[in-house]
Amino acid sequence: MALFVVHRYLGDEDNDPEDHSQVLLRRLKERVRARQQQKQQQQQQDDHMPAESGPNNEMPDLDLEKEAKQKSKKRKQSEESPFTEGHRKRKKKLSTEGGEGVEEKDCDLSPRRSKTSGKESKTPQGSTDGGEGKTNRSEIKLASHLENDGSAGEGEDGSEARANESQGEEEQTLKSPRDPKETPPPPNTIVLGDWGWKAAQKKKVEPHLPRWLAEPKLVQRRIKENVVPLQDVPVIHPKLRKKLQANGIESLFPVQAEVIPAILESGFLAGRGGYQPSDICVSAPTGSGKTLAFVIPVVQALLDRVVCRVRALAVLPTKELAQQVNKVFNIYTDGTGLKVVQLTGQKSFAKEQESLAEETLMGFRSLADIVVATPGRLVDHLQQSPQFSLKELRFLIIDEADRMIDNMHQDWLRQVVAAAHSAAEEGSGTLQLFRRAEQGPLTAARAGCPHVPLQKLLFSATLTRNPEKLQPLGLYRPRLFTPISLEKATETTKKYALPEGLSQYYVPCSLRWKPLFLLHFLLRLKFSRVLCFTNSRDTSHRLFLLLRSFGGVNVAEFSSRLNPRQRKLTLKEFEQGKIQLLISTDATARGIDIGGVKCVISYDAPQFIRTYIHRVGRTARAGKAGLAFTMVLKQQERKFLKMLREAGLPELEQQLVKNTSLQPLLPQYEEALADLQKIMKEERAEKRS
Repeated sequence: MALFVVHRYLGDEDNDPEDHSQVLLRRLKERVRARQQQKQQQQQQDDHMPAESGPNNEMPDLDLEKEAKQKSKKRKQSEESPFTEGHRKRKKKLSTEGGEGVEEKDCDLSPRRSKTSGKESKTPQGSTDGGEGKTNRSEIKLASHLENDGSAGEGEDGSEARANESQGEEEQTLKSPRDPKETPPPPNTIVLGDWGWKAAQKKKVEPHLPRWLAEPKLVQRRIKENVVPLQDVPVIHPKLRKKLQANGIESLFPVQAEVIPAILESGFLAGRGGYQPSDICVSAPTGSGKTLAFVIPVVQALLDRVVCRVRALAVLPTKELAQQVNKVFNIYTDGTGLKVVQLTGQKSFAKEQESLAEETLMGFRSLADIVVATPGRLVDHLQQSPQFSLKELRFLIIDEADRMIDNMHQDWLRQVVAAAHSAAEEGSGTLQLFRRAEQGPLTAARAGCPHVPLQKLLFSATLTRNPEKLQPLGLYRPRLFTPISLEKATETTKKYALPEGLSQYYVPCSLRWKPLFLLHFLLRLKFSRVLCFTNSRDTSHRLFLLLRSFGGVNVAEFSSRLNPRQRKLTLKEFEQGKIQLLISTDATARGIDIGGVKCVISYDAPQFIRTYIHRVGRTARAGKAGLAFTMVLKQQERKFLKMLREAGLPELEQQLVKNTSLQPLLPQYEEALADLQKIMKEERAEKRS
């Protein structure tokens, strides 16, 4: 049986005028003839008979030939596939006369026929075993193809030997057996490679992650069972330990206990060789204490500073989050002499410039040790405030890092790094004791003086694991800290982690009844301190007006419609319990620590998994319990549940609300809808005027 089909060489060879296939066939013919002569001589010696000449000696007994043909035909029928059969139909035939000259008719791959004594019989074209040694692999395959229809020159024993030899060659070449369930290729189809035509599923290529992503430092996720007393973390300065205790903190969360020592171990300056400390990446659930994990080590590293310079810069995506971080920094720098400045646009640009530096006879003198900023305002000061210098920046803190990576507003990171590595100003009158240089090989010049390293600290609840997205950050030998449950300490960490005390549900509903479902939770189930999320500012505003017209619920909205002062006041009243329901866009879903949130309701189902993670993370913070409900339309249910499943999150429990529970609310709800239409018309009229 033919295992491989060797096609003719179609290229032009200037140095070889003779066709390659003809040369190959002539060589095979000579080898076959020599082998036949050897076997004839051996047979004559065994039978003690003189050798006879003539064409009849080259032909075996007709009975043996017939039996060999039948065996070869049966074997060929059982082993041949439509693929080889289709190839055989396309083969063209060679004819030979008297066993001598080989003349090519159309193709050189057909079985050769010889005529002797007026009868036509098939003659063997070679064998792969015997005294001539090993032949070329392509010649072996071609010879095997030529003797595919059986050999008549060696009798029954020779036919069986060639059959076994062909079977062995097939087992060596095609290691895998054919599957009868496989669908064979259509006829007249050339298949390269293995014959297998099975429509097997392609193996999913596993991503090859860098070692720091594939083997992170695992941190316990359960907070209550794994808190660490302050005395068990001796690296914390006594001043800061007293401040922590004064704020009611007697122990640290697992993330804080791991990350704070990791940041402090490098000290303030690098060694004489200019070695830079590793960058730190923290991916931990919301409410696990990430803010304090970078505030404490940064403040402690700057406690012994003598000259005021901007040495820590915290960049956050929103004004509210920047205000929250600024507040925490002020608590732990109080009484230390360190100064914190906020650049978020809440003050005029000139006022912010005055808070950064003052002009003296020797030049500008910095008034800030720590700067908390949003990206847009930060870039404005880098471009328009000459007194704002980052040449001695030691820590670059990027909170909500995944969002900051996705929205590189005005390419702020590149400008910060460029400002931190800019050359010292000539004639500034300041003595540059320390230098900053790009990370590079150790040289005598670099070892001459210490260098100020720039260490990046990344924090997020949904930090991406995509190296391509992390590459623009230019991380140096990063270390990743990520949480894992105690009972799953040997398993690979999941992509996202949720607070331990969170209970999640989804509520199937229709678009018409969604407001009634929300009213049912507030009035019937008596939920309090509920944070409700919508996907747009307009939806948030209409829902606020509808529930206010309905009555019975102390409701407020939180969106960009409010100025910063109104937003701050609204959050304060919500924390105090004066507001039962706060309707918000995703502006408050990112990192804002709103105290006392007992329940989170997604009025509009989130479209992205990271949005869902940050929404539900507003409750069940710091090890407390919390509820999360997501209202899902029928056409959204399948996609929403698939999104959670692909993220590796636990399956949500379905919460059904009976229509009979909503019937008593219908009359008042219809009146509220009529009032809403009137209010919306009035607002549109005001906008036009």
